[in-house]
Amino acid sequence: MTTLTPAQARRIALGAQGFARCRPAGVVSSRQFRRAMEQMTILQLDSVNVLCRSHYLPMMARLGPYDRARLDAYLYRSGEHFEYLSHEASITAQMHQPLLRHRARRPPTWARRFADDMPDYLDAVLAEVSERGPLTAGELEDPGSRTGPWWGQSKGKRALECLYVTGRLAIRERTAQFVKVYDLPERVLDAETLAKQEPSEADAVREMLMLAARSHGIGTIADLADYFRLRTPVARPAIADLVAGGRLEQVGVRGWDEPAYLHPEARRPRRIRGSALLSPFDPVVWFRPRAERLFNFRYRIEMYLPAAKRIHGYYVLPYLLDGELVGRVDLKADRKERVLRVRRSWVEDSVVSPTDRARVAGELRGSLDEMAEWLDLDAVAIAPEGDLANALARVTPG
Repeated sequence: MTTLTPAQARRIALGAQGFARCRPAGVVSSRQFRRAMEQMTILQLDSVNVLCRSHYLPMMARLGPYDRARLDAYLYRSGEHFEYLSHEASITAQMHQPLLRHRARRPPTWARRFADDMPDYLDAVLAEVSERGPLTAGELEDPGSRTGPWWGQSKGKRALECLYVTGRLAIRERTAQFVKVYDLPERVLDAETLAKQEPSEADAVREMLMLAARSHGIGTIADLADYFRLRTPVARPAIADLVAGGRLEQVGVRGWDEPAYLHPEARRPRRIRGSALLSPFDPVVWFRPRAERLFNFRYRIEMYLPAAKRIHGYYVLPYLLDGELVGRVDLKADRKERVLRVRRSWVEDSVVSPTDRARVAGELRGSLDEMAEWLDLDAVAIAPEGDLANALARVTPG
């Protein structure tokens, strides 16, 4: 069995995610968006907007500054992608939609209960969307109020979500305020997608794991299972079948307690160059045990913790430099003052030597300046919090 070093595993993982490529020169086009989506397979969505919507950040990390409106148009109007629960709420290619159909038949408990409690209302909402066309929850004739037992949401919102997770409605697009616009699947998905035969669930699981392996390059069973939110007991025998069939290669990585699985198309870059600020929901770090295993980088989202219990900050982005996670910064876009606020900044002492701190600070400052310009902000303000703050503040803006 092949044994890889941790550095090789890191480079394979980053190469699979597109970080071995140079950024495109000039205006970022649909062709570059398409290539990045093919490498990631899944682009996770999240409503938090303290910096910007999270799905904009992975493209920025891989492609550099681009027009966010152009990305929205590509994702929702090109006919190539759709939104569904592939990895939480996410965008993925329409060609993969048949792999996810079985999930619609096993919706979450809340959706089953809602359907049992309000079947007539569900039918009425579905009929209204069918007759009137794409609608948000607020545009329903009887949306209800935001009170009651359904997690503070109106009955209209819950009904639309129930119809969506069970496959009877789809997301056509999101408004500028990130509000979902619902429509019939046949008016969102193309005819070729709808006509595709649904694979057996076992085949669907194997294909999702292959997509995960392609996008991860290398990973443990838990890593690959998490990509499409599969349960590990389901993924384990499927991965054994893929290894037996020669579609995945089992390998070892020094220091890893479990075997890893290598995709046959995975590149083995000799080096990774460049820097990027990563979304908390970037595929490189979204599965925290993998981030810790690959990069010795312990990472948690602390926005849901009381302020006094936060260690690194509210909305913290890992900082990738030349193939290593070397730091993290707590960022906020202060749109009123037109300032990118660096509320806390930290260096990873296990990776960065004291003599390299100045270089890390200099590279990070360049990335922060670039981020501020991309977000149409006029300046970067660095607060004196965190063990990299002083070095970062000493860097002259580019």
